[in-house]
Amino acid sequence: MTLSQISRQMAAKAIKPDTAAHKWHVFKDIREARELIGATDRGLAILNALLTFHPETTLAGDAELVVWPSNEQLMARANGMPATTLRRHLAVLVDCGLIIRRDSPNGKRFARKGRSGEIEQAYGFDLSPIVARAEEFKDLAEAVRDEKKAFRVAKEQLTLLRRDIVKLIDVGIEERVPGNWGRVQQSYQAIVGRLPRSAPRQTVEEVCMDLHGLCSEIRDVLESFAKTQNLDANESHFGRHIQNSNPDSISESEYSFGKEDEAGGNAAETDNVRSLPRRDLPLGIVLDACPEIRELAQGGVIRHWRDLLAAAEVARPMLGISPSAWREACEVIGEQHAAITLAGIYQRAGQINNAGGYLRSLTDRARDGKFSTWPMVMALLRAKLDAQKAADTLDRGRSNDAAEAGDRLQVSDSLLKSLQRPKSR
Repeated sequence: MTLSQISRQMAAKAIKPDTAAHKWHVFKDIREARELIGATDRGLAILNALLTFHPETTLAGDAELVVWPSNEQLMARANGMPATTLRRHLAVLVDCGLIIRRDSPNGKRFARKGRSGEIEQAYGFDLSPIVARAEEFKDLAEAVRDEKKAFRVAKEQLTLLRRDIVKLIDVGIEERVPGNWGRVQQSYQAIVGRLPRSAPRQTVEEVCMDLHGLCSEIRDVLESFAKTQNLDANESHFGRHIQNSNPDSISESEYSFGKEDEAGGNAAETDNVRSLPRRDLPLGIVLDACPEIRELAQGGVIRHWRDLLAAAEVARPMLGISPSAWREACEVIGEQHAAITLAGIYQRAGQINNAGGYLRSLTDRARDGKFSTWPMVMALLRAKLDAQKAADTLDRGRSNDAAEAGDRLQVSDSLLKSLQRPKSR
């Protein structure tokens, strides 16, 4: 005997006489909520057998609810359950508060009837908790059904998210959308790998939240790229068409980007541009030399190197440069210098028929120490200064307004002196 059993007996005694419950409806609720109640499958089989010994389908609070079958009868109706198993699971039913033992002085189960045939005293198993706790069992069963429904919805959402993310990653790879798709796949596998073989609903929902965030990020990238492609198809926005032809059309000035050996730094290098110091290029100089890359930046503004890298990722597919060529350039000269190189190629895209082949050529030269971004940027700056000089010659005699002065390339005196120094032949 335990205190919980005593409290359940008190609740059973407090049943109102007019209370009634359909025994099979209550048994169905108990079966659905058996895990919350603590019942076992064998215990439910015994309870089902006990209910069959009560002649009435509706159990009333004012009726005699004690049944007294022998162990042999119970074993027969419980599909031949062994006696030891029967006793063990009868104890489980008592502990769960589904039945109450009404023991006789000698431990036997029987009923004593009066002269009129009515039962005066019965010893066996009291089924009154079935009536007393009918509403409780109904609420527990409803909670279990709601939990199963929520779990089913979570698993369906998980399946849809996994399918959508795999398809979106495939689209990004096949359409050559800029991005580190290998890293995206690793992130997806890491999230899915947190799912155990039998995951609870809370774990499934947490994984779904992370997958939903990843799916939203992938969609944003693909939608942004699709918008860029639509703008590119409009031709009026960019005003050029990149052609992919077999031969590399590289002019003499393009060879000056990296044709000669720059690694040695000896006296044989007579190009004034190539004699500039070996240091990182300022972002402002790169943008002065390659202003058209700003078109591809978000908001048309590049303030940091990461903005230039993002614009380069957009320019790469527009120039027809394959992901492998871009990846190789980043590995050889670094992401920052690869972005500068691509900005220079984009600046002169109208003079380069095969941008992908040209980038691979520059990457090979950089691997051999024959190419760096300084000469390329300086050559573009010098070309821009020459164009400005020609414009000044043609416009001499006319006053320049403030807007024309604002568009002119501004460089330092030392850099201007270095760019204007004649090259030795």
